[in-house]
Amino acid sequence: MKAADIARTYVEFFERHGHAVVPSASLLYNDPTLLFVNAGMVPFKPYFTGAEPAPWKRAVSVQKCVRTLDIDEVGKTTRHGTFFQMLGNFSFGDYFKQGAIEMAWELVTAEQHNGGFGFDPDTVWVTALHGDDETVDLWRAVGVPSEHIQLRGLKDNYWHMGIPGPGGPCSEIYIDRGPQYGPDGGPEADEDRFLEIWNLVFQTEELSAVRAKDDFDVARPLPSQNIDTGAGLERIAFLLQGVNNMYEIDEVYPVIARAADMAGKKYGANPDDDVRLRVVGDHVRSGLMLMTDGVTPGNEARGYVLRRLLRRVVRAMRLLGVHDPVLPELLGVSRGLMHATYPDIDDQWARVLPVATGEEESFRRTLTAGTTLFDAATREVKQQASPQLSGDKAFQLHDTFGFPIDLTLEMAAEQGLSVDRRRFTELMSEQKARAKADARAKKGGGGCPRRSTPSCARGGRPPSAATPTCRCPRASAASSPTGGSPTGCGTEWSSSSSTRPRSTPRPAARTPTRAC
Repeated sequence: MKAADIARTYVEFFERHGHAVVPSASLLYNDPTLLFVNAGMVPFKPYFTGAEPAPWKRAVSVQKCVRTLDIDEVGKTTRHGTFFQMLGNFSFGDYFKQGAIEMAWELVTAEQHNGGFGFDPDTVWVTALHGDDETVDLWRAVGVPSEHIQLRGLKDNYWHMGIPGPGGPCSEIYIDRGPQYGPDGGPEADEDRFLEIWNLVFQTEELSAVRAKDDFDVARPLPSQNIDTGAGLERIAFLLQGVNNMYEIDEVYPVIARAADMAGKKYGANPDDDVRLRVVGDHVRSGLMLMTDGVTPGNEARGYVLRRLLRRVVRAMRLLGVHDPVLPELLGVSRGLMHATYPDIDDQWARVLPVATGEEESFRRTLTAGTTLFDAATREVKQQASPQLSGDKAFQLHDTFGFPIDLTLEMAAEQGLSVDRRRFTELMSEQKARAKADARAKKGGGGCPRRSTPSCARGGRPPSAATPTCRCPRASAASSPTGGSPTGCGTEWSSSSSTRPRSTPRPAARTPTRAC
């Protein structure tokens, strides 16, 4: 079953059971508590809490979602992805536990020619919250044997958004992949062998504060008992398609295959290369979907997430031996796989492609220049038999070459090194404080800003008692490591005066605090 066929089967099943079909919302849903839509229920949140009347009693959707909390696990496991599609059926004060469980069991186990997914009933396991005897009895009633029902605590079987909002106990559906994938014992023993495909949430409460998965405050009961379910399309797809993980399904694997071809690699031949190829497959699709919905690369919030995804693709391909541009071709492959389901990809392609191309060009310059400094720093650290890269070096990479700390951490880990995050954070805080002070000085007519730290990130000599100026090296755009604006300003600023520079005027494109 192809991914699109799984989605169609799901939607048609619930449409036959009286559910209104609701299109996917944008990934940039108007909710100030979320960067992106991260669950199928997000667009329905106002209806669950009673803030707005629900337009339907029952609804079904296939919702685009992005989650990046586990980005470092992408490619290393069978089930971690940054973009995924959540199949969901919802009840707003209509059916509750019995209806949700009976319909889920029917869809999961009915043969495919009868409109189901066709899973063997003997491979199905379920979980319920400790003390939820009603749910246990309902699963037994549809045919799940008691030995395939496990009771678990709040961490596993109470669902909320991680922020104030609706929540409630849940019941999860797992498929046993077989003994070749792990030990016996059900989901409690191994969640790679026993793979969760669907979560049925019985929404009954509104939470006022959420501190952890199992630590939250309940503000009040919800106005009605609701059903919110989420089934992972990609997880169902890799089980029904008989592949080893979600990266090998029909909507992702062709990107991996093309990346492997570009690199002259064979997928499956080298574990390290395979991880990098799976990162490429996942992140290319995620980047395409985010840019289609209007996100552009940047240094803050949504833009930073996109930038990190695209740059991880470029670096993974470089580690695979590809130094030429890769994003236009790989994004084109992903476009061909996804546009039938999401036609707006074609509508937005003329905007998406130059955005991605520009980001790749910028990062390739950054990576070339910064890698030289990073390699020198790691050699020095290893010669000193130290396990840690200094925070000063990490800050220099960030300040001089635009290396985000996430990239430095990732590259250091590949070399078996940690990074002094505490020192890096201190230097970042000092830089922000200086920027604020400079802004205040400019507003007050204070003239040229001054550095107060004992070092010049751009290679200039810091002010001292003997030399009360910060001397910046003269540099041209040609000598800039990024090929852009000059790295030095060719000026001297007095450390005890707010007068204008006494030497060459600074370029308009560069501020003294960046240059010095």
